[in-house]
Amino acid sequence: MHYFCFKFIQLKTNRIYFIDAVRAFAILMMLQGHFIDTLLAVDFRDTSNLAFQIWQYFRGITAPVFFTISGLIFTYLLMKANASGTSNERIKKGIVRGLMLIGIGYALRVPIFRWFSGSFDTYFLVIDVLQCIGLSLILIIFFYKFVQQKVLVFSVLMFCLGGVIFITEPLYRTYTAENIPLFFANYLTKSNGSIFTIVPWFGYMAYGAFIATLFYSYINSPKFKSTIIFGLLILGLFLVNGSTWVLQNIYLWTDIQLVSDVTNFNYLFIRLGNVLVIFGIFYAFERFLKQTLILKIGQKTLSIYVIHFIALYGSFTGLGLNRILEKNLNPTEVILGALLFLSSVSFIAIYRTKANSFLYYKIRQLTQKISSLFISKSN
Repeated sequence: MHYFCFKFIQLKTNRIYFIDAVRAFAILMMLQGHFIDTLLAVDFRDTSNLAFQIWQYFRGITAPVFFTISGLIFTYLLMKANASGTSNERIKKGIVRGLMLIGIGYALRVPIFRWFSGSFDTYFLVIDVLQCIGLSLILIIFFYKFVQQKVLVFSVLMFCLGGVIFITEPLYRTYTAENIPLFFANYLTKSNGSIFTIVPWFGYMAYGAFIATLFYSYINSPKFKSTIIFGLLILGLFLVNGSTWVLQNIYLWTDIQLVSDVTNFNYLFIRLGNVLVIFGIFYAFERFLKQTLILKIGQKTLSIYVIHFIALYGSFTGLGLNRILEKNLNPTEVILGALLFLSSVSFIAIYRTKANSFLYYKIRQLTQKISSLFISKSN
């Protein structure tokens, strides 16, 4: 999985360098995870093997990291823009970026050559990480405006919203959205092939937005960094090791079946704990992570995602590594291949493309033209 975060803007003041390092970690984990999962031979997928278990566990952390860090950086910049009096411009840019991510998400699954041959299906309408992050950015803007840009109210709202989404997960876990048009239903259910759905994944974005309010409000405090690092690590470890125990006891006290259902499949809070631990570790070692290459990788996540998707899954052409190599690689081959793959994709994204700025520039030009057209007609 952005599952994925992307470059929104360069921080000019109070730059939080660990964010780019977390981005780089998440995108590289995604590259190797997708490569190995797509090409490793079935015979070597031994769930009793410790190495394979560790790989599976860390692969499961990638998407929660993407969504949480996306919510953090976007919200942090949104609040900084409000403080500097440029919130309207930031909101416009945020909406354009959200729509851009949604559009790219759909475009990557368009089977152009199959369409040319007259073969049509609805698989390109399935929802992946880009659409979910794009829609989540728009939702964050909506809630931020809804509370009239009041930081404290917004902070409480995001924290509570994330908790509600996680706690109610059993209620929508098997939801099929049968009476809803397919385009909208795919955002709510995986029954039609969607990889991600807006819930529960917006929950991670909401928690990221909540963390952003802490950075925005207290980053200039003398003891903020040590306090937030300690808090992230302690709370993260507690969620990983103790959240299930807490939920079990809440069920014993309340006898609420929903709590029992969450307890028996408590992956959301545990993964959130993993995310917080990663944030704490990366923030603690931030001074060692200000390397140019790490920062460049973290700032090129959208380009890297697009390139890897085309190369691995054959976007547009239908011919990717998944069809050329299939699931035929042994562990040695797939590990070496993954290293070569992530190195090549990162190199191309950093030194041979300008996808982030170019796409945003073109889409913003189009948006401005449409806006000007409507204004001229109204006059």
